[in-house]
Amino acid sequence: MKTAVVFYSLDGNCAFIAREIKAMMDAELIRIHTKDEKVRTGISKFFWSMGMVPKKYPAVKPVAFDPAAYDLIIIGAPVWASSPASPVRTFAKEAGIKDKKIALYVCHAGGMGDALKKFKALFHGNNIASEIDFNTPGKMKNIEEIKLRISDWVEKLK
Repeated sequence: MKTAVVFYSLDGNCAFIAREIKAMMDAELIRIHTKDEKVRTGISKFFWSMGMVPKKYPAVKPVAFDPAAYDLIIIGAPVWASSPASPVRTFAKEAGIKDKKIALYVCHAGGMGDALKKFKALFHGNNIASEIDFNTPGKMKNIEEIKLRISDWVEKLK
């Protein structure tokens, strides 16, 4: 099964999950980047990401992605204000993914809200095969535990 892992990652959490999935499924990684890649930290990062929430479709760099080339598309996003990060909304709007098998994951710091419900709505018209959330995976003390959780999820997708 040819698989793509498409993700946006601001702090590296979703990138970590994507790399683990790639290793377990021999998937192709496709990272979404905003056109504005200025590095922000602390309160500046918080206000920038929160400012992106109301702006539903921030500019993202073009990605070489043909949905028809994949049997399974796994899409990952951080959660910002109980929603999938806005750069992923831009990707969803521009990618034109229809009638595909999709799996979704989100990374959050405990405030997931209804992010997965909103995430699924972005890909209406597709078969949402599975979804999962990870609470601050980059800060977990037991990295083997998170890898096992990813592995169990990936096995269900195969």
